[in-house]
Amino acid sequence: MFGRDIGIDLGTATVLIFVRGKGVVLREPSVVALDQTNDRILAVGEDAKRMLGRTPGHVTAVRPLRDGVIANYTMTEAMLRHFIRKVTSGVGKFFRNRVMICVPSGATDVERRAVLEAAVEVGSREAYLIEEPMAAAIGAELDVAEPRGNMVVDIGGGTTDIAVISLGGIVVAESLRVGGDKFDEAIMRFVRKQYNLAIGEQTAEDLKISIGTCHPKQDESAEMTIKGRDLILGLPRQVEISSNDVAEAIREPVQTIVDGIRHVLELTPPELSADIIDRGIVLTGGGALLRGLTELVTEQTEISCYIAEHPLECVALGT
Repeated sequence: MFGRDIGIDLGTATVLIFVRGKGVVLREPSVVALDQTNDRILAVGEDAKRMLGRTPGHVTAVRPLRDGVIANYTMTEAMLRHFIRKVTSGVGKFFRNRVMICVPSGATDVERRAVLEAAVEVGSREAYLIEEPMAAAIGAELDVAEPRGNMVVDIGGGTTDIAVISLGGIVVAESLRVGGDKFDEAIMRFVRKQYNLAIGEQTAEDLKISIGTCHPKQDESAEMTIKGRDLILGLPRQVEISSNDVAEAIREPVQTIVDGIRHVLELTPPELSADIIDRGIVLTGGGALLRGLTELVTEQTEISCYIAEHPLECVALGT
């Protein structure tokens, strides 16, 4: 009677929580800092993310979700409990809530059960699952209940979910274990190989956000100075990286996503294919903000592609 309806976008990189009547009330990185000497949780979310790669030996910053699913059950449960307590302060925390959590469309039964159990453990009265592409399509305000084809591509931190939706259901879907994290790893590898410089995840992510592009244009090349450790001398060093370098680094994971989109289009029934030509492909998730991605998808599929109005919040709004 007094509980709240809460929607959770349980992402590999970020957790978003939506409360009915209030909108998106929390957006925090899915990171937990743990003191290994006594298994005590030191920080969760934003505070823990600042510790990534900067902790003393006995403290580790853990990312409990990998590839869109739970990799560390205990840490995920502790993180969810912390976030839900944060958004249901006051009278609301004494009542059990109804919770809707999203999972990647390719998640196995075991992975889905783990998410449901985590939701029940943190004090939910009822817990439901929704597939990420469906939540993203609803959040992007597409007419999912109509007998018309809508194509949505949700590019998150750990997974990319591609789906064709019609009549309130998913007709064709593919879940790729490629996302923003793979872009970061590719940038770290490229800088190590090309410049003999070791950089951390945070630096790679800053590079991707600041000057990252997957459709390089020579006249628009931007540059950024990054700092890291020289692999030969072992000393700190800084180098200039251009947006063309970043495009070269992330070419492979980006192409995997484009190939996934093409594969789903190949499996789509002809009538729905006609609808997709008319309506275009919708990109959601943090990865949708990568410069040049819409142009690249349009170029390789010959179907117009656009980014949803609130790409980062689409899944949370959909839940």
